[in-house]
Amino acid sequence: MRVLLSIKPEYVSKILSGEKRFEFRKVGFSNPAVRTVVIYATKPVGKVVAEFEVTDIYQDSPSEIWKRTKAYAGVNKKFFDMYYEGRTNAVAIGVGRVIVYDTPLDLKELGGPKSPPQSFCYIGSPSPQVSLDL
Repeated sequence: MRVLLSIKPEYVSKILSGEKRFEFRKVGFSNPAVRTVVIYATKPVGKVVAEFEVTDIYQDSPSEIWKRTKAYAGVNKKFFDMYYEGRTNAVAIGVGRVIVYDTPLDLKELGGPKSPPQSFCYIGSPSPQVSLDL
C-alpha cells in the first residue's frame, strides 16, 4: 500500500540527503499495510519527486516520539514542540530506502488526486527511475 504525502521542499531536501529520517504527522494511517510514501513537494516545486520505504511507524506522546527520533528528526525541538502543541499523540514515519524520480511527476500522472492532499491519500504506483540508498 502507498500513500501520497505533501511535504515542504526544505524537508524533502533533508529526506533526500538522509538528514531527516522521520516524517512527522499528527494523525496516523488507518490502513496498517502502508509500506511506501510517495513525496509531493509542495509549492513552489509542486511535483511528485520521490518515494521512500516505510521502516516503522511510531505513535506515542510527543515527548516520547522526540526522544526516539531527535537524532534524525531533521527539525529542531522548538519546531517539533510547536507542531505538536496541545496534542497528546504524535506520529513518526521512519524513512527507509529513498527512490528519487529522474523526472518529477505532475499529480495527474499518478492517476489519483487532482490536487495535493492536505494530510495524505492512498494511491496507486508511479514508476520510479532513479534509486538512492540512504
